[in-house]
Amino acid sequence: MSELHVALLGFGTVGQGVYEALDTHRERIKDITGKEVRIRAILIKDPSKEREIDPSIKVTTDFDEILEEEGIDVLFEAIVGEEPGYTYLTKAIERGIHVVTANKAMFASKGEDFLKRARERGVAVGFEATTAGGLPIIGAIRQLLNVNEITHIQGILNGTSNFILSQMRKEGLSFERALSIAQEKGYAEADPTSDVGGQDAFYKLMILSRAAFHGQPDWGAVPKKGITDLTSDWLQAAESFSLRFKHVGSIQRDGESISGVVEPVLVKESHPFYGVENVENVVSVKGSLVGRVTLSGPGAGKLPTGSAMVEDFLSLIEGRYASSETRARIGVESLSGRDGEWVVRTSGEALPEWVDRFDLLDRITLSGHLYLFIRGSEEEWNAVKQADEKLQPYPILKELPLESRLKREASVR
Repeated sequence: MSELHVALLGFGTVGQGVYEALDTHRERIKDITGKEVRIRAILIKDPSKEREIDPSIKVTTDFDEILEEEGIDVLFEAIVGEEPGYTYLTKAIERGIHVVTANKAMFASKGEDFLKRARERGVAVGFEATTAGGLPIIGAIRQLLNVNEITHIQGILNGTSNFILSQMRKEGLSFERALSIAQEKGYAEADPTSDVGGQDAFYKLMILSRAAFHGQPDWGAVPKKGITDLTSDWLQAAESFSLRFKHVGSIQRDGESISGVVEPVLVKESHPFYGVENVENVVSVKGSLVGRVTLSGPGAGKLPTGSAMVEDFLSLIEGRYASSETRARIGVESLSGRDGEWVVRTSGEALPEWVDRFDLLDRITLSGHLYLFIRGSEEEWNAVKQADEKLQPYPILKELPLESRLKREASVR
């Protein structure tokens, strides 16, 4: 029986997940591919650290030694940061080696370049594990793109932030205490800035944009806000209105225009994100024919992410990747519209004069602040915000529609 030779770059949490998945599912993979998968080499950073690795596998700190191994078919990349990952994978692609990556920061900014280089060299790039751990959203998007035009994507894309918000709401904890618990459990890094500040979710949203729309918005034009300003009072107020805070990335395409935002939002009980708790991720995709499709599952961890990379590997071997750049110009039913709902915090207990411009749905006073649940015109609300920059509003996230009301504006280019 012929063999498939692979190498791993990185042997941290994700790299170990790939190693275990390939080992424990060896027979299953053989049944699917008809070939034995053999790990030939592993790139590590710290040679003094003890690792449980089969002694027949080359272990090295030198990437060039990986490239010198003859017959490497696929490279699994599970290291952190744009460099040296970008350099390593570029060299692998130039050698005609297929690539499966979990490096979201690198792929968000360099993905277009990688895909172009891969097409030129006749190799494939798998990037399922860059977005939502074990959630197969990239594969779902690829499947939908066979017929559907994707127009909207919403997602809870960072398990750390979702865990913190769940702990704050359920246990009445401060942000700082909930973050400390996330770090104790290994859900948050020692420096959690990328997770709680929204950068991690932003990278993932840009990758989803590339997968669904074959393009990205101007990065500087995408508003990005983390969860660090939320307090237990904010979450208590939301709970009193039967709302929950979620940190969500949203992106949509209207014709040739792509726009997105990453921010804390509020969701109602009817929204599919309402019950998504702890480190779970969820993504809703709006297709022109299928309507709304929602996937949820573990967003991080050794085995979920390792699973995503191995599934990507199998898709790559079986030639199931599509490289079409076809786009259709589509008119999209807006999710913003002229009307919206918000929860707003004001100082003091007296109702502000501008409330008369809106429907006041509910209110609560906590710790000397008045929280107002309002509905009204976005135009009016924008005028109020401009007049009082101290207001702290959070929008109610609208659900992606279940059915399509799209109107094609032009034929496929």
